[in-house]
Amino acid sequence: MSIFVDSDTKVVYQGLTGSQGRYYGLLNRDYGTQVVAGTNPRKGGTDVDGIPVYATVAEAVAETGATASCIFIPAPGVHDAVMEAARGGVEFIVAITEGVPAHDEADLYNRLRRDFPDVRLLGPNCPGIISPGECNIGITAGHIALPGGPVGIVSRSGTLTYQALYELKEKGIGCTTCVGIGGDPVPGTSFIDCLAAFEADPETKAVMMIGEIGGSAEEEAAEFIA
Repeated sequence: MSIFVDSDTKVVYQGLTGSQGRYYGLLNRDYGTQVVAGTNPRKGGTDVDGIPVYATVAEAVAETGATASCIFIPAPGVHDAVMEAARGGVEFIVAITEGVPAHDEADLYNRLRRDFPDVRLLGPNCPGIISPGECNIGITAGHIALPGGPVGIVSRSGTLTYQALYELKEKGIGCTTCVGIGGDPVPGTSFIDCLAAFEADPETKAVMMIGEIGGSAEEEAAEFIA
């Protein structure tokens, strides 16, 4: 099994018409992810290599049944993009963008928990999430991840995430899901959130947790584990 995303997850890319959104959206589609739509308020009714583009997330969800969103929007627009996704009906939001103001991150953290408690935000400033062989949302290279478990990964560091996936694959060890939560001060999803999800997954037998300098997230996770 996997956590948060799987082969049934349908993804809308906010910013699909931009260079980075297009590159990773098509790359993830080629991996096997169900990339069902993109959004751009000025380009609704167009498409990107056959992927329909809608003016709003709500329209994309209504037309495609998308349940997740991946945000490739410049930092000043991320706050509004996340809130649009939540209001539009998606359940899982991945914000790749770095440089989002801490005030915006804190506001998103509080608003989502108050107004949209069933919506999960991953990031901002994260590589995304991959359930190998099922779904890849974000910028992780799918070819370095071996499907089949039994290890789950949760990490604050992007590059160390890739190295961990590669080293596991070299040893013939598969991964259920790899979650990059990002290293910003106010992440939408914490170590503890992921550890609890992995604990509930019967196919995840071990978890690799990768920290980063700054903050108390690692200490809080250690207390949760204890």
